[in-house]
Amino acid sequence: MAGHSKFKNIQFRKGAQDKKRSKLFSKLGREITAAAKMGMPDPAMNARLRGAIQTARAQNMPKDNIERAIKKSQEAGGASYEDMRYEGFGAGGVGVIVEALTDNRNRTASEVRSIFTKYGGNLGETGSVSFMFDRRGAIEFDSAKATPDAMFEAALEAGADDVESSEEGHLLYCDPDALHVVAKALEGRFGEPRAARILWRPRSGVPVDEEAGQKLLRMIDALEDSDDVQDVYANFDIPDEVLERLSA
Repeated sequence: MAGHSKFKNIQFRKGAQDKKRSKLFSKLGREITAAAKMGMPDPAMNARLRGAIQTARAQNMPKDNIERAIKKSQEAGGASYEDMRYEGFGAGGVGVIVEALTDNRNRTASEVRSIFTKYGGNLGETGSVSFMFDRRGAIEFDSAKATPDAMFEAALEAGADDVESSEEGHLLYCDPDALHVVAKALEGRFGEPRAARILWRPRSGVPVDEEAGQKLLRMIDALEDSDDVQDVYANFDIPDEVLERLSA
């Protein structure tokens, strides 16, 4: 996601999901349930759960839904979810990482593989793509929270190591292990961030033309439509005007 379209490319997934609000809430609820079940149901003692709740709030998920998802984690006989990661290549040679939360790894693997194949991609082995990405903590704030200079200064003081600011907002990166420490420090100054999570950040972008871009975005959309898929990351670099046209 190199050059001028970094933030827009990262935000593409959210724009697609905003059109599928009920499915988004279902995915957020699953992550909250899994986080509470894998750790503790108290967000103060469970960093993953705290991040999941922050993301849910930022997407305007109702408080009752969040509480139900936490309560579900304590129910006897409930589904046990497993984190899975799939790596492959989409149209134009773009590297794609798919993170899933599943109670049936065979079903999920088959569905992900089928989607890659349908849109001209191919699923690879673990490690075939992830070396082109860095695992980073990411914190997002609305653009109105601060000027780019003020956010940059505050971010470095809090322990972040990079900031991308645009009209869409401020995106701060830090060491994954320091995510919640950095987020808490910034929260004291700017209020609760709209998201604080760990993601895959591309080391560089792969230029994609409109034809390949269309296939790639359709594949990403199909992957995100899967109930088991939580996040999709890709190292494409599509010019803003082409991205807006394709995602319209």
